[in-house]
Amino acid sequence: MPRPETVEEAAALVRELGRSERAVRPVGAGTKLDWGGDADGAVELETGGLSRILEHNVGDFTAVLEAGVPISEAQAQFGEAGQSIAWESPLAGGGGGPRNAAVEAEPATVGGMVATADSGPLRHRFGGVRDLVVGITVVLSDGTVAKAGGKVIKNVAGYDLGKLFAGSFGTLGLIASVAVRLHPVPDETATATGTTDDPDRLLRVVLELSRHPLEAACLDAAWDDGAGRVLVRFGGAAATRQAHTATGVMDLEGVEAVEDDNALWQSQRAGQRSADGAVLKVSGRPTDLPSVVRAAQAGRATVVSRAALGLSWLAFAPGDDLAERVVTARQALSPRACTVLDGATRVGDAWPEPDPGALAVMQRIKARFDPARIFRPGAFVGGI
Repeated sequence: MPRPETVEEAAALVRELGRSERAVRPVGAGTKLDWGGDADGAVELETGGLSRILEHNVGDFTAVLEAGVPISEAQAQFGEAGQSIAWESPLAGGGGGPRNAAVEAEPATVGGMVATADSGPLRHRFGGVRDLVVGITVVLSDGTVAKAGGKVIKNVAGYDLGKLFAGSFGTLGLIASVAVRLHPVPDETATATGTTDDPDRLLRVVLELSRHPLEAACLDAAWDDGAGRVLVRFGGAAATRQAHTATGVMDLEGVEAVEDDNALWQSQRAGQRSADGAVLKVSGRPTDLPSVVRAAQAGRATVVSRAALGLSWLAFAPGDDLAERVVTARQALSPRACTVLDGATRVGDAWPEPDPGALAVMQRIKARFDPARIFRPGAFVGGI
């Protein structure tokens, strides 16, 4: 497996592969290898040699990292200055816990996180991957090294390639490095939580909390085995007081404020992955939550939801009827976009049916950035 140590080496390697028309698959830590489709016989280009934290600008709350940097390693270094990347991948440790919380040593890398636009509970407050990338360096199929953005938050130079490459699944080029925005790590966190067995009641509480004047760091819902839970997390010196205040507007059972709340949120992140089943990501509206829950119940799946954003992850238990249950859930949630992440190879087509107009635009973008068509051909929406 080729493993370039510098951007220049990566560019030379990609240029040679492009000339020989060899398909290329960028690989970080391999934590999402079955996400999306893939081309047979693709050369796996490992980014582990591009593993340097190039800059950490403490005063500006920004950093520049190469694609192969493990996110847990970056979080550990930034944490020494009381800062973190607010991404919280399920396989990268938490970026929103208090300063004294341990960072889980998981392997997910910066490049893999950007390429898949993965996200965790902090997306509620800080946005997704694409919102936190302020600059990017990529290698295109002819070996060209392209840069966009910069190292400061208020930068408007060039095309916004960071947003374009976020969620491109490695189909446009090789992400070599990114500049990211950082945020302070709170000294304390606390979570208000409560339960119900009524999906509609779950939604009512989520909507009430989303309108509440207290600014939450995370607002999630979960569903498992006929029972639902709402979790709203606060950070900072007033976290405990804010959590207790939030319990007053939660018309649920078992309402409580939890100060030692790291385990609650690690469980939420873990619920977005499945080693032997399948995970269906649903992109819709906050009001879709009851429909998502009922589709999950019918398919023997659990739910983790960024409830105020309309994003949900249905984790399906393994079984001979796995593909059938996922297809049924997709049909029940149509026309919402439903993408299979984990277990895509066990289910079939990972992607939802694209709008013809949107597909035409994506095809033109693919042709512009990867004219040699070597970066994971056929792996993206509509066989791009």
